[in-house]
Amino acid sequence: MFTQKPSARESSGSKEKIILGLDPGTTVMGYGIIIVKGNRMSLLQFGVIHLSKYSQHELKLKKIFDRVASLLDEHCPDEVALEAPFYGKNVQSMLKLGRAQGVAMAAALSREIPITEYAPKKVKQSVTGNGNASKEQVAEMLKKLLGFTEQPKLLDATDALAVAVCHNFQNGRGNSPSKSWKAFLKDNPGRHFQ
Repeated sequence: MFTQKPSARESSGSKEKIILGLDPGTTVMGYGIIIVKGNRMSLLQFGVIHLSKYSQHELKLKKIFDRVASLLDEHCPDEVALEAPFYGKNVQSMLKLGRAQGVAMAAALSREIPITEYAPKKVKQSVTGNGNASKEQVAEMLKKLLGFTEQPKLLDATDALAVAVCHNFQNGRGNSPSKSWKAFLKDNPGRHFQ
């Protein structure tokens, strides 16, 4: 888990909004929380919920509900944004992933917090300008947009953060990157990504 104290919370003036982004999973579930004030986004926290230690699927679902509820209670987000499950060939995996997403949604609904879903390509397009960007490219763009340097061990955390940022951009409260990933690489020639 990474936590950053945003300066936007300390200043007065325009209304701030807190957005919780979730990347549902049944082994690892990512979460990311941003604060938006005017056109400025600040990172509050991001991390993952480890679920692999629970052998029964229903215990994983309970952990998801409990942990998402605790994030909601701790940070009081105004909105929740989730990454929609992508279509896969394994029906059982899709069913389990859909349940994980549904439990996360139920936690938000139990607190009467509005929920929005975004397709993975939409999230990547919104953050990097490329709907086919890699997880690493998304993480690097988020570092630039939100000004953090720590690379999480699991990219599920930055995936969830990307969902929150996408939600902010889609609702007209921020300016999504006008540059493409190629333009970012051109502007940062010393960086090498795999």
